Amino acid sequence: MTREFKLPALAENVDKVTVTKIMVAVGDAVRRDQPVIEIETDKAATEVPSAVDGTVTEVRAQEGQALRVGDVVFVVSGNGEAAAPVEAPKQEAPAPAKAESAEQPEETPAPADPASAPKTAPATAAPSAGSPVPASPSVRRLAREFGIELSEVPGTGPGGRVSIEDVKSYSRSARTDTRPSSAPAPRTAAPSPTAAPPVIDTSRFGDIEHLAMNSVRRRTAQNLTNAWTTIPHVTQFDKADVSAVEQFRQQYGKRVEAAGGKLTVTAILVKLLASALKKFPQFNASVDMQAEEILYKRFYNIGVAVDTDRGLLVPVVHNADTKSVTQIAVELQGMAARAREKKNRLEEMQGATFTISNLGGVGGTGFTPIVNPPEVAILGVSRSQVEPVFADGAFQPRTMLPLSLSYDHRVIDGADAARFLRWVCEALEQPLLIMLEN
Repeated sequence: MTREFKLPALAENVDKVTVTKIMVAVGDAVRRDQPVIEIETDKAATEVPSAVDGTVTEVRAQEGQALRVGDVVFVVSGNGEAAAPVEAPKQEAPAPAKAESAEQPEETPAPADPASAPKTAPATAAPSAGSPVPASPSVRRLAREFGIELSEVPGTGPGGRVSIEDVKSYSRSARTDTRPSSAPAPRTAAPSPTAAPPVIDTSRFGDIEHLAMNSVRRRTAQNLTNAWTTIPHVTQFDKADVSAVEQFRQQYGKRVEAAGGKLTVTAILVKLLASALKKFPQFNASVDMQAEEILYKRFYNIGVAVDTDRGLLVPVVHNADTKSVTQIAVELQGMAARAREKKNRLEEMQGATFTISNLGGVGGTGFTPIVNPPEVAILGVSRSQVEPVFADGAFQPRTMLPLSLSYDHRVIDGADAARFLRWVCEALEQPLLIMLEN
């Protein structure tokens, strides 16, 4: 008996992947839950386990090939039975990695007979009390950003499933109910399409190698182009005296290593920034120009850019305000390793409200990071170095850390950015101040 192993649904809104490695060959014995292929999406790379037992008789997928959910990867023979379908992992966290602004509204399928369809489709009854509301992670994220309780939104999809349009419609109706009758309706911001510059043929000057972008690089290029052309960027620079932080790292680094992490400046900054975002909520926000609203988020998820051989990936420390520096250090160590080994999980790449990009391990004295929408700010960290600092009537050698804060000027003013970054610097210099203010 022969059976086919088909690409399972790995996550909601992920229906196409790129095969980066085939881990089986014709003649190999395969067992259930054995990793058989390595795939890459625009946000993550991961191994896919087999759902069948048997001996491989045919491999239909190829490395570098794009597959859709349901495509046959390989065929096996033997007496084993097919395992239960792989369920899509539940993802409550919203999307990033590097940007989620390209989400498209879900569409409700049209009736088979258009003539029999009612002119206005009635909303499907809401799920019973206590049961989870059927909705995709992108829909849940939008509801959180709008401050809407998802259970209150009437779902028009099958089984009461809530779509992005349902959330937007509910938000519009709520604003209409509370807006004075004389208030004007929100204006719709006109899109600003950006045409790609023409590619100039330079082949007459010499040989050229054409290399296709991988999915991570392709998505990064798309998202950063969108960010650069739609967000008015400004960058604020400052320096923090981290002499005390370096002493703290030397004193307690072994304790954190024993827990499985590494006490880095990044880990300390993740914890510190969670406090900063509570004090300066406009930095933990998104902007909706169509509705002319600023969406203040009450959760604090810090994305940390990781350099990999496939490009820049941004795993996310969720709820950083509830975790200790040691817990954050351990989590960062694991996420960075998984990102470089192409084993990172999709859910840990989503939901950032603020991002850190630390290039201190490479070098440099400063740079201007690009804001990752729907976020409104990003902190760049460069290499620290010992500098002479005039204090107490004399120059003293101090370890200074250059910081670069890029921000969306539609939401954040220059004075706010200066105050935010100065607060971060002072918190690094005197971390006990956080305990007095929180």
